[in-house]
Amino acid sequence: MTETLNKDRIDTLASTDHITLDSAPTDKRACIEYLLDLLVHAGRVTDRNAALEALLARESETTTGVGMGIGIPHAQTDAVVEPSVAFTRSEEGIDFGSMDGEPAQLIFMILVPESGADDHLSILSSLSRALMHDETRDALYHAETSEEVQAVLREAVA
Repeated sequence: MTETLNKDRIDTLASTDHITLDSAPTDKRACIEYLLDLLVHAGRVTDRNAALEALLARESETTTGVGMGIGIPHAQTDAVVEPSVAFTRSEEGIDFGSMDGEPAQLIFMILVPESGADDHLSILSSLSRALMHDETRDALYHAETSEEVQAVLREAVA
């Protein structure tokens, strides 16, 4: 079954323990590792080094800065046990090389198993569509808890 980022799946894909509102590192690689560690501590990643290698390889291919203050590092790797989404935000912003030249302040990480190409594309497109809306981004900027972030995502992808 293909995983989609819909309101019934948010709690599993983007569990509150995959979300942090603490200050993210301002360096792209450090931020990627920071989000990866959320998924490692949540038991979603079996091999941190392999997952990091997959994420950095994807970053070297093309930018994951999508513009509008959003970065979405993502990869497919068998180092993750199930499709997972992690989130953080950065007040200062992080250079993810976006086309509009703006630093990313809302950063999502998507990891799916190697065999999950459909899951990967489905989650990435659902998330990208939801983040096109100003009100969704504003709500994520102003959320005060992981539960609020999850609620914003649930509403945005409904």
